[in-house]
Amino acid sequence: MATFKNLVRGLYLGKGSVSVHFRYALILFDALTILFLVGTAHLEHGPGMNLISFLVGIVILCDFSARLWISKHRLELLKQIYTIADIIVIVSLFLDPFLTGNLAFLRILRGLRLIHSYHLLRDLRRDSHFFRTHEDAVIASINLLVFVFATTTAVLVFFIDPEVSQTPYIDALYFTMATLTTTGFGDVTLVTPGGKLFSVFIMVVGVALFVRLAQAIFMPQKVRHKCRDCGLFRHDPDAVHCKHCGGLLKIETGGVS
Repeated sequence: MATFKNLVRGLYLGKGSVSVHFRYALILFDALTILFLVGTAHLEHGPGMNLISFLVGIVILCDFSARLWISKHRLELLKQIYTIADIIVIVSLFLDPFLTGNLAFLRILRGLRLIHSYHLLRDLRRDSHFFRTHEDAVIASINLLVFVFATTTAVLVFFIDPEVSQTPYIDALYFTMATLTTTGFGDVTLVTPGGKLFSVFIMVVGVALFVRLAQAIFMPQKVRHKCRDCGLFRHDPDAVHCKHCGGLLKIETGGVS
């Protein structure tokens, strides 16, 4: 058992090529399941979809159990928001055949799987040169994506009447994007006081996230310049010395006209 545990720990934490490829396979699986769960959350599920949901739940449960098994701080792991999100998603996937009527909203909560994407950033930061180079833009994009689907889920659950709308999920996503971009076409609106306040929240936070994404792309907080001594790649724009090793940096700037 100890040997098997060391093997699992090596796959999740090792630096060898097999471990790296294993983690990339997990990242690909997570990306595909996020697309599947978000894209099918609002659909009625038949036997085939229930089976797929059950199998996806089995794989996510195995991954979750393995991470918990090899963790040295299991209680802290269970407190992490992405862990709680995974537990909710796993439970909803196993309950899929029984999610009817008032319980159907649990399918919408599968969008919480997006929160797991933050956990994947650690693996990407360790293994991917592209991610380390464009980390600010990638994180800003994920922040915006999580916000869009989280608010869409909230609008769908609390403000859209499925008996009135023929496409409730699309209407919720449409309203979220129109409000977030301050386009405001007005054909889908939230008329209750709570809905109006939530619309203000979407506009304020959404615009801030858009600005942060634009800043990350065009005016990043860190510049890419490799330290000749330790290899640290990201530094403050006005850095003179490397924060990691203290070595002298010669970062090119635009200068003063």
